[in-house]
Amino acid sequence: MGSEEHACPSCGQPVELVVRRRKTLGAWVPSWVKGPCQNPRCADYVPPAPTDPAAPAEPHADPSGADGPTAPPNP
Repeated sequence: MGSEEHACPSCGQPVELVVRRRKTLGAWVPSWVKGPCQNPRCADYVPPAPTDPAAPAEPHADPSGADGPTAPPNP
């Protein structure tokens, strides 16, 4: 990548690179793109996502592997 800086097209402030993925010939490959602008005075500003340490990041699956209620066994 070298030392080239990537800038916001609206305000010119440097932005960081983020990794996205794309599928090429059946394989997922990384694709580096410009990240969101962090300048609050910019028209393209994207506020950081709120982080709540009490809330789980994603729902957890049932450890038993059951997808829902099961029917009672036949007698």
